Amino acid sequence: MLKKRFARCFIALGLILGLSSPAWSLSGQEILKKVDENLQPGAFEMYRKIINIEPDGTKKEFVLWFLKKDLDKVVTLFISPASEKGRATLRLGDNMWLYIPNVGKPLRITSMQSVVGGVFNNSDIMRLDYGVEYDVSEYKEQPGEYVLELKAKSGNVAYDRLRMWVLQKELVPTKIECYAATGMLIKTLIFKEIKDIGDGVVRPAVMETQSPLYKGYMSIMISAKLKKRELADEVFTLNYLSRIKDLR
Repeated sequence: MLKKRFARCFIALGLILGLSSPAWSLSGQEILKKVDENLQPGAFEMYRKIINIEPDGTKKEFVLWFLKKDLDKVVTLFISPASEKGRATLRLGDNMWLYIPNVGKPLRITSMQSVVGGVFNNSDIMRLDYGVEYDVSEYKEQPGEYVLELKAKSGNVAYDRLRMWVLQKELVPTKIECYAATGMLIKTLIFKEIKDIGDGVVRPAVMETQSPLYKGYMSIMISAKLKKRELADEVFTLNYLSRIKDLR
């Protein structure tokens, strides 16, 4: 009788633990989804300053107005310097264009090019949700953080593989290593200064990047004044790029 009671209690305990454990831990895809939600919360606008630093300390700064809708629609408008003012970019999924005032039509650009020079490429600047472009191939837990291994869903993205360190509590990245299909490290992104950047959104306000391909060079991206905003699909079209400035 005692053995039967013990067996029943053991089974019940196993069921309780088995049912409870999913609530205590997240899957790799769930972690990545939370990271995306924290970095880019739905439809919004914000400002970004990009600072390119050369080996001799020379700096060049750009200020961009950034708009995002859904998972795959991004527009940026150059606010400064004066020589770039009025330029705009559009990203729809894997496709990207650059609009230059007084040029006949928007120009096709690629993810690995850069509209601002420096170490950031167009994919870094016009970032979609990571979950749109990558699957979690594996992940592990370490004290206070997760480490995700991400594999590109297609060959149309800037990086074939990412290794992402994510804070367990805040569910935002602290570092991402970006690799080519050959396994070569292309660049490392460092995320800093977790704070409210606007509209109650708490996430890293600063992203720095360095690359073994550009030794001595550094680029910094600072995000601020985020505001949730719903925009019509028409805004994210080639025909609307010349009028983006009217929405500010």
